[in-house]
Amino acid sequence: MTINCKGKLIDLSAPKVMGILNITPDSFYDGGKHKNSDSILKHTEKMLNDGATFVDVGAYSSRPGAKDVSEDEELHRILPIVNLILTEFPTANISVDTFRSRVAKKCLQVGAALVNDISGGHRDMDMLKVVSEFQVPYIAMHMRGTPQNMKDKTEYGDLLKDMLFYFSEIVEKARSKMLNDLIIDPGFGFAKTTFQNFLVLENLTFFKDVEKPILVGISRKSMIYKTLNTNPNEALNGTTALHMIALRNGANILRVHDVKEAVECVQLYTALQNGQC
Repeated sequence: MTINCKGKLIDLSAPKVMGILNITPDSFYDGGKHKNSDSILKHTEKMLNDGATFVDVGAYSSRPGAKDVSEDEELHRILPIVNLILTEFPTANISVDTFRSRVAKKCLQVGAALVNDISGGHRDMDMLKVVSEFQVPYIAMHMRGTPQNMKDKTEYGDLLKDMLFYFSEIVEKARSKMLNDLIIDPGFGFAKTTFQNFLVLENLTFFKDVEKPILVGISRKSMIYKTLNTNPNEALNGTTALHMIALRNGANILRVHDVKEAVECVQLYTALQNGQC
């Protein structure tokens, strides 16, 4: 199970870690933390040194109830940062966290390696066309509605079957666009209650029927800190515990705020799988 990033094959049968770089002022955990070039480069360098295979750069907050940001503002935020990182770390695999095809295209033109789309192509019909044009890996997440209204869209007939159908449709669209490297993301916290999030995590293997790599993004999310009656700042231990569950249930990529801890989790999981523990 491989994907092609910048002409190099990355084997996802061995789980990988994607580090998060939010350059939004209002993200739920690290909003506003990285405000200048020095801070951004130091954080990126740390993630790469800690073992991140990918760095996911986002300029549009998708936390529940987040304010909408114009396309021009998103581009103004993200494009200089992608350029900055790739100037300093030219071999880095930068993932662009956007649902807008124009934003994705501009970033891919300067060297971004993946596109991470929270809408799975449903909010911009040109997204799959752009990704196919550049032949980069595409991460399609499951969600309903938008970050502004998704909390009101948690009613499902059968959550797991509905999600499987959703991903199956995306697979067919990707095939029609000759898009080869597709990754699916169950969208923890997006149009799902805490109970539903745990249901999806427990049944992650259900989505192996799609026959695509699975990305899991649960780092410091509310399903953890609300269950533990704490807050995002105190949710690292809970995150690591659920990362091991995700790996045991088939996750190929962990999208995380804390790269070092996630890489250690992958190392222990791998040792366990290989009978070294």
